[in-house]
Amino acid sequence: MTQKIIAVVNQKGGVGKTTTAINVAAQLAGAKTPVLLVDLDPQGNATSGLGLAKQKAAATTYDVLCRGAALANVAQETHVAQLFVLPANANLAGAEVELVGQARREFALAEALAHAASYKYIIIDCPPSLGLLTINGLTAASSVLIPVQAEYYALEGLSQLLDTIQAVRGSTNPQLELLGIALTMFDKRNSLSEQVLAEVRNYFGERLFNSIIPRNVRLAEAPSYGRTIYEHDRWSKGARAYKALAREIRDRLG
Repeated sequence: MTQKIIAVVNQKGGVGKTTTAINVAAQLAGAKTPVLLVDLDPQGNATSGLGLAKQKAAATTYDVLCRGAALANVAQETHVAQLFVLPANANLAGAEVELVGQARREFALAEALAHAASYKYIIIDCPPSLGLLTINGLTAASSVLIPVQAEYYALEGLSQLLDTIQAVRGSTNPQLELLGIALTMFDKRNSLSEQVLAEVRNYFGERLFNSIIPRNVRLAEAPSYGRTIYEHDRWSKGARAYKALAREIRDRLG
């Protein structure tokens, strides 16, 4: 089984990054396809978004990165068949400081994931920053998925992110590839969304996924219930869009 590790990254908050990570991971999971979702964000939204009590977790991503905890002992089952999560909470914020003094600090996550061979896909929900945690995510990943919201200033800061990806490729992870750009929060009633779509398509070309994630009330509601969009409303526009996106991701990964 060839393992695929996807880092979901954007240093801007509020772009649908965690929503994308959760729902892509859930869609990729199947009877013969175990998937691990790594919550690498101290906010722990991927953890709570799957209905897990992040503050009650006995061990978290922090313990794996900074305390040598075995990943197999920390990963938790979710209510989605074959979807597991490496939970996170506010403790993970301390990892940025603690990892600085460690040798091979950029490789902490990669070394932990070397013991996660049973998962066909690993999705890493990176924090909204370009700090050491995100560098760990990029170093561990085989490819990068960038959610971009269909709003004003959508491309602002992306050049810095692309520079960071290039820097990681030139140092800690030469095999890192850009899997693609996913446009999120698209409102077809808004001419601005159409303008942003044209701008992103012009900038990224074929790197832009055809599946566009709409601005959808049901998508926004789902995390508050600790559910994926497929459980919350499987027939919603958001569910259909993420199902199509996951299909494209499978195709691109071969």
